[in-house]
Amino acid sequence: MKKKIEILSPAKNLIQGMAAINAGADAVYIGAPQFGARSNATNSVEDIAELVKYAHLFKAQVFVVINTILYDDELADCKKLIYELYDIGVDALIVQDMAIMEMDLPPIVIHASTQANNRDPQHVKFLKDAGIKRVVLARELNLDQIRDISNATDVELEFFVSGALCVSFSGNCYMSVANGERSANRGSCAQNCRLPYNLVDGTGKTLISNSHLLSIKDLDLSDQLPNLIEAGITSFKIEGRLKDIVYVKNNTSFLRKKLDAFLENNDKYQKASSGKTFYNFEAEMDRSFNRGYTNYFVNKRTEKIGSWESPKSQGQLIGKLIEIKNNGYIIENSEKLNNGDGLYFINEEGLADGMQINTIENNVVFPNGFKPVKPGTLIFRNSDSTFNKLVEREDSAIRKISVKLIFSETKDGFELKAIDEDGHESKVAIKSEKEVAKTESNLESNIKKNLSKTGNTPFIVDEIDIQFSGNWFLPISKINEIRRATLEQLIDTRIREYHRDEFQITKTDHPYPVSKLDFTYNVANQKARDFYKRHGVTEIEKAFELQWDPGKSRVMTTKYCVKYELGKCARYQRETMGEKVVEPLVLKHGENEYKLKFNCKPCEMEIWEKDAELEFEEED
Repeated sequence: MKKKIEILSPAKNLIQGMAAINAGADAVYIGAPQFGARSNATNSVEDIAELVKYAHLFKAQVFVVINTILYDDELADCKKLIYELYDIGVDALIVQDMAIMEMDLPPIVIHASTQANNRDPQHVKFLKDAGIKRVVLARELNLDQIRDISNATDVELEFFVSGALCVSFSGNCYMSVANGERSANRGSCAQNCRLPYNLVDGTGKTLISNSHLLSIKDLDLSDQLPNLIEAGITSFKIEGRLKDIVYVKNNTSFLRKKLDAFLENNDKYQKASSGKTFYNFEAEMDRSFNRGYTNYFVNKRTEKIGSWESPKSQGQLIGKLIEIKNNGYIIENSEKLNNGDGLYFINEEGLADGMQINTIENNVVFPNGFKPVKPGTLIFRNSDSTFNKLVEREDSAIRKISVKLIFSETKDGFELKAIDEDGHESKVAIKSEKEVAKTESNLESNIKKNLSKTGNTPFIVDEIDIQFSGNWFLPISKINEIRRATLEQLIDTRIREYHRDEFQITKTDHPYPVSKLDFTYNVANQKARDFYKRHGVTEIEKAFELQWDPGKSRVMTTKYCVKYELGKCARYQRETMGEKVVEPLVLKHGENEYKLKFNCKPCEMEIWEKDAELEFEEED
């Protein structure tokens, strides 16, 4: 049996969830009214129910994100919500807090969110043995590490392949809490990583001023899909529950085409849902929001990944500015530009800048407000007005399910039978006198023409078989009536016969890979403590939010490295690094200061608050 490979798209709301399905998503993930890690992307249970019904029509799945850490007084409400989600047909929950594994739950499938420290084979295998059906792996993993995890357990593996990157290990960033008590693990990330900082060395010298030193590029692993599948990934996840509909449709469509090309005539893998999408636009990921792209660490540390100039969208490279003319610009490849486009460039101060196009006349681009730009400056388009309008249209991506129609005669009339690509059937009969056509011309072609008009239904007719004993005449109204009734019945049949996988969690007691948990395990309630204790954990620190020591705490651990970005890494850049920097390196933004600690053995960087006392080791 072929293994199913899935594209998983974000859904900010019902409309964007349906748009993602239409654009080719095999599954969507969406936030509920509470307990999601994006507090600005919540949805009513009623809207989720509508999305479930629509998705299941195409055998696509809906996963609901319940991935905040929970406090004791929230557990009852969380459990109640889970039962409501199960009752409306949700396929799975994406969770971080192990308290949910302690609840008396309905038989709903559980996925472990990337915030659950999913970075090594022992931990992932533990989760599988505890009843978790899918694990969302940490973004920092490389292909060899993914392969090791896949070899250790047969749990489903999900991996982010496009969209914004969290600079921290997911679930282990506490900068928001330390800067104003907004917890990222409670759904309220303040995005401190996207702020501008000064970098100061151990002598007090400012090395870099006003740069977005923790902001990194966006992820694009679209050319790595075959390698990731070989390593064991079965679900490709697109980040972006706060992004707009153009981003969702564009990224989904682009990855759909990439994956379909790989799956075509493949004897090992298959698409995870039904139907085919027809596009009225050419998907290109760099035409929607992006900060430039990186493949992160999937092929280990090979490139600089910082996006220091700006955390805003860079967009699509157009070309160099050639010259200024009459308060306008002559730009390479300006024929790609349109009135209303937004332009992005780095100005002479090294800062991100931009403008909007007013008009283009005789290949000269005139902005709404003229700014001096140095010839040779690279010009990007970060808002493509024509593309956006096209993709926003409902008919820019239309998904259809193939059906075969068999039109035959009965004793007292006619019957239309529909068989879809998944083998579902519907059948409608009408009573009608059999009247021989008055002309000798064969009416079969006219009948087929009218039966094939599926309109706004989710079906497309691939084959029509007319089984008549005579040249019967039927009014067009009768043909339309029986076609409409048959396809409506087929919609109901597909939704009714949809098979949802279910799994009943039972309490286990196999040993957890470690016996002591620090605050990065985010234990914030008694049920989570009970879970870990039953699995052999002897010491459990409270979550950061419950024990923050102002000014002295470690607020982030990351694979991203400021020294590497500076060209000062003793491991990878020893030959070219030049003079060493004097530590500790300090990031400053207003009154906020952070010390950087570099752990070269695991190749990680830690960020500590200003009053923390750190010991620095010699680089290897």
